[in-house]
Amino acid sequence: MEPSSSAQRSADPAADEPLAHRRIVFGIVSIALLMASIDQTIVATALNAIRGDLDAPLTWSGWTITIYGLGQLIVMPLAGRLGDQFGRKRVFLGAAVLFTVASLCCSLADNIYLLVLFRAFQAIGGGAFMPTATGIVSEQFGRDRDRAIGMFTSIFPLGGILGPIIGGVIVTYWSWREIFIVNVPIGLLLILLGLRFIPGGQPKTVARVDGTGAVLLALTILFGMYGISTLGSSGLTDPIFIAAEVIAVTLGVLFIRHANRHSTPFIPVNLLRGHGFGAMNAINFLFGAAVLGFGALVPLYAESRYGIAPLQAGTLLTARAVGMVCVAGLAVFALRRTGYGAPMIGGFLLVAGGMTVMALAPHGLTPYGWLALAAGITGVGMGLSIPASNNAGLQLAPDQISAIAGLRGMFRQSGGIVAVSVTTTVLAHAGNGGLAQAHSFLVFAAVLLLIIPLTLLVPDHRGSW
Repeated sequence: MEPSSSAQRSADPAADEPLAHRRIVFGIVSIALLMASIDQTIVATALNAIRGDLDAPLTWSGWTITIYGLGQLIVMPLAGRLGDQFGRKRVFLGAAVLFTVASLCCSLADNIYLLVLFRAFQAIGGGAFMPTATGIVSEQFGRDRDRAIGMFTSIFPLGGILGPIIGGVIVTYWSWREIFIVNVPIGLLLILLGLRFIPGGQPKTVARVDGTGAVLLALTILFGMYGISTLGSSGLTDPIFIAAEVIAVTLGVLFIRHANRHSTPFIPVNLLRGHGFGAMNAINFLFGAAVLGFGALVPLYAESRYGIAPLQAGTLLTARAVGMVCVAGLAVFALRRTGYGAPMIGGFLLVAGGMTVMALAPHGLTPYGWLALAAGITGVGMGLSIPASNNAGLQLAPDQISAIAGLRGMFRQSGGIVAVSVTTTVLAHAGNGGLAQAHSFLVFAAVLLLIIPLTLLVPDHRGSW
């Protein structure tokens, strides 16, 4: 038994770390993820205050939110690859420093243009947290990394709940500047704790960074998502949209061509369309389109179709988050018995069912009760499917976990931006916005059903990693 035990320890370096130390590391990276998640929604409550204080036009005020999403979208795959290449601790701490400094600069901005610029830097720091945190936890928890990474599932919905609440309290009793200042002491604490407790780790590769590939990928995402984001206020024939998408497609072709020819590409082509990866990337994009797009539009739907007050409409997302958090923990610990395919399929079916219920007229309940029930069903489905889909992609190449986590975030966020932009364009030309949104929810449900055959193309591993 002794040789077997010794061999097991050597095969799993994480086993040498005390459990208490691993839990501290998990807590550190979880705080970072929560802080980045809260900042996605917290600024929405301060838009009017920002507009009034900085005398800013509405379009530029809205960019304080848009630029954060775009910045995260661009940096996720880049940070993941850099974490694999130079070490996750370095990239994580660099992200924490950038996020903290950018937050301080946001609080001091005296015009809207500087605020948008500093929000872009803040987004780069926040977007780098997820892929590097995933890699750090993977290194720390070894064979239990599937469960530890799965527990991240509950962090982002908590941020979605806390962001508007915290933002509302701060704006009511202080000013919009304190929304950013609160990040500074938390960021400093993260940096100190990270330096003390996060192990250095070893970079996975020593090759030079493929700078050309990184720039091509970043520009492809930037132009593509910028063009898509303009759809809500323009249309498919808008010259800006067409020009941005033509540039994005051209840069994307150049990126793929470069990656195929480069000896050590920034994002290996096999992570985009290799065995299992093509299916997972498609799943993540379509899942992001259906679920993230749906979530962003639920409060608007409640207000426009049923006349529900804005504050009450916002709590529908709380119902979804509660359902998600309650199920996610159980789903994580059941993964080794169920595998990845079954929970993904079951979760997608539940989310599609919840969307369908939301699109239907209320039966036996008040409109708010009916929508809350539907939102709760979608939350249960998300809690069941997300831990499985997160780990299904990571297990395809455990040595490149940070890069895979970054790509996963990129595809999901891209899908969400596309769905929201296309839906808002449709709503702008609809005679009845509420019914048009109900129809869009049925389309989202259909998209989730279309994902199910793709899950059969992803290898399904059971047992410990």
